[in-house]
Amino acid sequence: MPHLTLRRLSAIVLCIALPLNSTIADSSVPGGIYTYEVPEHATSITFEGKPVMRLANTVFVGIPMSTEPGTHQLHYTEAGSPQIHEFEVINKQYTEQHLTIANQAMVDPPAETLARIREESTRQRRLYNSFSDTTDLSLGFIKPLQGVTTSLFGHRRFFNGQPRNPHSGLDIAADTGTPIIAAGNGTISLADDLYFNGNTLFVDHGQGLITMYCHMSKLLVEEGQQVSQGEEIGLVGATGRVTGPHLHWSVSLNGTRVDPEIFMATLSQHLADTQPSAR
Repeated sequence: MPHLTLRRLSAIVLCIALPLNSTIADSSVPGGIYTYEVPEHATSITFEGKPVMRLANTVFVGIPMSTEPGTHQLHYTEAGSPQIHEFEVINKQYTEQHLTIANQAMVDPPAETLARIREESTRQRRLYNSFSDTTDLSLGFIKPLQGVTTSLFGHRRFFNGQPRNPHSGLDIAADTGTPIIAAGNGTISLADDLYFNGNTLFVDHGQGLITMYCHMSKLLVEEGQQVSQGEEIGLVGATGRVTGPHLHWSVSLNGTRVDPEIFMATLSQHLADTQPSAR
């Protein structure tokens, strides 16, 4: 990355030096994941009324950022009888991040854009809440871009001094035009230019697992297209609400955004525990 690009990034990003979650000690936090081994014949497994992802007999429950610490319930059916499993969500404090957006219309959108923004939000919520039975995560997940992580999941964000929702993914900075790859096998369920997110892709990996890739300069795939892990799907850009070229990458489970680092670590540990060792 050229020196000027790095210098500009260091001037606009306040949390660049924060470490990533390389080791996940306890992922049952708001924005994290709870895993549980359900009985073999359990069916209709839900959390807060939504189906959850199941690999073999292990379920992966995405915990919304708004979840209060304390006892929560997983519901399922076994032998025709409803069952409840209780688990604890522990508190986690997320840091703040203050950003300056040059285009004020990306902070306070003009009235004529509000209908577009509402329609895009409705469409994205519908896709996040979609659920198909099949998924192939035998290869795990890989990071879609190697670059400088400039914003972590969960930051309490302020744009031009105004509070906004917590950051719902990872921001990874790289030069414009750098290739972005699919984190895992899936189907492109959205490929469009969105007001805040710019050129955006959704990849549906099955069972409510959705990944989102934003702010690209160019999309290399189309809606309905099947993609494989590692396949190039777009190029880094600075479209939508940005302070410079980067990829915003989100991971969603059962309709809620979760920390991508926690998800990758949790999935990797599950695969290591369940897949036979190579000989």
